[in-house]
Amino acid sequence: MNSSKAINQVAVIGAGIAGLACARELQSHGLSVDVFEKSRGPSGRMSTRRTQEWSADHGAQYFTARDPRFIEEVQSWIQAGTAAVWKPKLKIYEAKTWRESHSQDIRYVGTPFMNSPGQHLAESLSIQYERTISELVRRDGKWHLQCSEANEITTPYDFVVLAIPAPQASALLRDLDSGAAHITDSAQMKACWTMMANFPHQFNVDFDAAFINEEIISWICQNGSKPMRQGSTWTIHGSPDWSQDHVELSKEDAQDQMLQCLTALDFNCEDAEISMHRWRYASGGLEHGVEFLLLPNIDIGLCGDWLNGGRVEGAWLSGFNLALALKQIQN
Repeated sequence: MNSSKAINQVAVIGAGIAGLACARELQSHGLSVDVFEKSRGPSGRMSTRRTQEWSADHGAQYFTARDPRFIEEVQSWIQAGTAAVWKPKLKIYEAKTWRESHSQDIRYVGTPFMNSPGQHLAESLSIQYERTISELVRRDGKWHLQCSEANEITTPYDFVVLAIPAPQASALLRDLDSGAAHITDSAQMKACWTMMANFPHQFNVDFDAAFINEEIISWICQNGSKPMRQGSTWTIHGSPDWSQDHVELSKEDAQDQMLQCLTALDFNCEDAEISMHRWRYASGGLEHGVEFLLLPNIDIGLCGDWLNGGRVEGAWLSGFNLALALKQIQN
């Protein structure tokens, strides 16, 4: 692709925060953007599990904002009522000892659910849900998308953005660009086993959330401590190393091991009501972040937290800056 080639029609694969940020910025510059998402809704790992009895944030637990552009974005979410500051009482468990956390970070959560900011970003976008893009085919200078659920997407695209985890991007790139595929293959992404639990016999604890070090779980949080939440459901995350080493466990076996750990932490797990979820690609990425990848020779770009140091902020900045870079090479 050279600077004189017009880009009018863009496909963004993935409706997590990176894909949504990229799509919104491209659309604001007048491009026609279609987003394809394999799940039933937007926001990726900024997600909330809901039943008739309870709800729990089971992906990202909170986010921070350091970059001025993301701070401005978060303020717009707060003004829209889709995010708020969360001030938990935090503890740390390490070497069999509990201690207070003195972190001064400002933490934010989506309101009323963790996926609310993503739903807000998605409002003005053309998004097709439950559409798994399985192959990219180059024909007549355009990209044609093959979809597992609906065969070929009829619209041809000038440019494709892959806003998906590295292993999924690698599968699409392998026969298209060996250099880019090598980068995606080098990303070390790790799984996360997540437990959502109600402990009916648990006495009140003196913290809202805790970082657990050197155990098979790494985080525990009472969802009701967050703004606009109710109930006493806890979210417990398995540690990245343990989760990755045991990614193929059955839900029942993963649950048993995590409950043993919680019992050792003095949680009363008797008669606990539990739901389990496995995030296959939850954390990690490139050893040295590159923010985003722009491949003008094949009209493809990549964005996501795995390219930019992890975290919600890293995802948003990756998508936002990819969109800016794509516009610059046209000007």
